[in-house]
Amino acid sequence: MRSALKEHGAEALIGLLVVLVAVWFCYFAWQRTGGGRVSNAVQVTALFPNANGVSVGTDVRVAGLKIGQVSALKLDPQSYQANVVLAIDPTAKVPADSSAAITSEGILGSNYISLIPGGDPTPLKSGDTIVDTQGAVDLMGMVGQFINHSGGDTKGAAAGNQAAAAPGKP
Repeated sequence: MRSALKEHGAEALIGLLVVLVAVWFCYFAWQRTGGGRVSNAVQVTALFPNANGVSVGTDVRVAGLKIGQVSALKLDPQSYQANVVLAIDPTAKVPADSSAAITSEGILGSNYISLIPGGDPTPLKSGDTIVDTQGAVDLMGMVGQFINHSGGDTKGAAAGNQAAAAPGKP
């Protein structure tokens, strides 16, 4: 047995390293997908008109610091808005009149929900709803508008079209 370990020690260490990386990956995936939720978290609902890029486990941040994560997503059948349940750390004491916005970490970064604190002295409690929300920005739609020059000045565009139609007239 001892000679087998001497002969295959490198393979055993590599195997142990592979197992440790696999365990770390499973733990990371479990935390990222919402498996490691705080049991006493404040469960707050936010209604967004557009929740592109948000999934269970998405970070909830205040001033760039993570204070919670998304614990559930569903479609509200009455308003047809995205009903997003946020699990917030109870020590954060986010004001009840706070607003929420879906923002991104950059052009290629992931999305997160940013809470903008209000001025109410009472904090959010479980079951509260945040109605002042801003959905995700459609970057591809904005690029398309820029490329197609849509959404511009209609008077200027009409004058430009008339000038193009009658090239001899000033």
